[in-house]
Amino acid sequence: MARRRQIYEGKAKILYEGPEPGTLIQYFKDDATAFNNQKKGTINGKGVLNNRISEHLFTLLDLIGVPTHFIRRLNMREQLIRQVEIVPIEVMVRNVAAGTLSKRLGIEEGTKLPRTIIEYALKDDALGDPMISDEHIAAFGWASQEEMHDIQDLAIRVNDFLCGLFAGVNIRLVDFKLEFGRHWDNDWSRIILADEISPDCCRLWDMQSNEKLDKDRFRRDLGGEVEAYQEVARRLGLLPEGGDTAVLDLESHRKRRGR
Repeated sequence: MARRRQIYEGKAKILYEGPEPGTLIQYFKDDATAFNNQKKGTINGKGVLNNRISEHLFTLLDLIGVPTHFIRRLNMREQLIRQVEIVPIEVMVRNVAAGTLSKRLGIEEGTKLPRTIIEYALKDDALGDPMISDEHIAAFGWASQEEMHDIQDLAIRVNDFLCGLFAGVNIRLVDFKLEFGRHWDNDWSRIILADEISPDCCRLWDMQSNEKLDKDRFRRDLGGEVEAYQEVARRLGLLPEGGDTAVLDLESHRKRRGR
């Protein structure tokens, strides 16, 4: 295989030049980070699981009319995606008090919020991804008012759909992070969903026990990270009972060979 040109490497993924103009290959790593990259580690098999889970969720969102960068999964760790200009804003959608929201406002973790809250942070690791407001976004031109309307509308649609989807498999969607990008067609662009949706960027709790099935297990040194990610995949029907990431590897191998 010819050596591919690397476009970008982030904390959890690498982007390579795609096979066609306007496409990229997104590679999912096993690297795990927390607290703005202050804590680092590895969760073996995480990239395989996140690739599969994100593919599943993006495919379902596409079916309900949410535009995304996802084109198709290539193998156990890679996706073919549309190239976008990432809007430098992280969008946090919160349904239940947890994490930084609980700390900032003194709300007990696990408290159901009276309404869904959308917050924004500037994508800047050097600054620690600081919280920003609509006023900051408008003043510094990070996104237009029309783009922010699209981002807010899409975030709410994604939240409504995912809350129902996860509730159907006995998982509470506590909060999650989204990223959006501008997909250009000559001089015209539209906002589409980008990045990933996986246990890396969602807080997912078992509805009965409140067991954490997400990256908080790494953040808080709870252990069992791989098992938690596998449980999410299993409940979504992506991993058979008793299966592990090796099953996903085998499935990917069979698809490539056309079996």
